[in-house]
Amino acid sequence: MIFNNAIFEASYGFLDQIPDSDLPEIVFSGRSNVGKSSAINKILKRKALARTSSTPGKTTTINTFLLNSFRLVDLPGYGYAKVSFSEKKRWAKLIEGYLKSDRDIRLIIQLIDMRHKATQNDMDMINFMCDMQLPFVILMTKSDKLNKTNRLKRLEEIKDEFSDFEGITVIPFSSVTGEGSDEIKEIIKSVI
Repeated sequence: MIFNNAIFEASYGFLDQIPDSDLPEIVFSGRSNVGKSSAINKILKRKALARTSSTPGKTTTINTFLLNSFRLVDLPGYGYAKVSFSEKKRWAKLIEGYLKSDRDIRLIIQLIDMRHKATQNDMDMINFMCDMQLPFVILMTKSDKLNKTNRLKRLEEIKDEFSDFEGITVIPFSSVTGEGSDEIKEIIKSVI
């Protein structure tokens, strides 16, 4: 499976704009500024296919990228405090509506910053995916920003944080070093 031939397909700000699902979909989800765009670019071996920003809350639409045999979907980041309540509500409606619609979602890649404990929004999203029986893995981003001691400590804490969830797959990931990139690509291949 070739990952570096992806093209940007479209952006959707409202649920009714999104066409029916016609290909398997791999979905990226996570809070604002967790590194979704950087992860997408690393996995697809592209420098700027998904637009990155140092300012949280820049992805406000559902963005899709087309590959030969599947579609990659970048959901808006959640949990960003500096947007209006109405905008947060629109994002929530868009994300929930998308995930509840009749789509061929093969996998959700839930991104969480490895340096920090999962937020309540992260845990709510994991519970939602479990309740909806949506297949997902957790990608712990920014693993390169931890020294060896803190990394080992966080890996132990992560076991406790997700102890209520049986059989959950957690992958340390770095868009800088590429850690976890091959592992997540193998999982994507297996579900496509």
